[in-house]
Amino acid sequence: MQAYRLAGAGALAAAIAAPANAQLLERKDLSAAMALTIATTAAETCKTNGYRVSVTVVGRTGEVLVQLRGDNASPHTIENSFRKAYTSRTFRVPTGEIVKRLKDNPQLALIHLSNVIAAQGALPIKVGEDVIGAVGVSGAPGGDKDEVCSQAGIDKVAAMLK
Repeated sequence: MQAYRLAGAGALAAAIAAPANAQLLERKDLSAAMALTIATTAAETCKTNGYRVSVTVVGRTGEVLVQLRGDNASPHTIENSFRKAYTSRTFRVPTGEIVKRLKDNPQLALIHLSNVIAAQGALPIKVGEDVIGAVGVSGAPGGDKDEVCSQAGIDKVAAMLK
């Protein structure tokens, strides 16, 4: 029995030490130009509809790539747009889904994590099923309207998200 344990441990050590098949990860990330296009399209869509909003686009790790505060948008909208985008990226779902989860379970623990918010208005940005970022909008009179603007931003670059 002791020999078996040692052999198993030795095999594990050899597997870890032998990088024969080690490779770099291949992935796609949002460029600054694409993030700017998403943000400006979302902001212009809301502005056209009469809404004063802020928009944040975050990348794969939740880092801010672009943040815009529209003319006369309320000060809190910058923070809210970031928190919405961060939440959508973190959980890989539209933030409206987090709102539903919280309604179904008022004890939802994830809502207490830093920068997480249950407020509709953000959508994940995907290449296939790989979430590479998210866009969040805040300031329209209702999260459903914020989400429409977020979708417009993603739609603008959809052909490039391949």
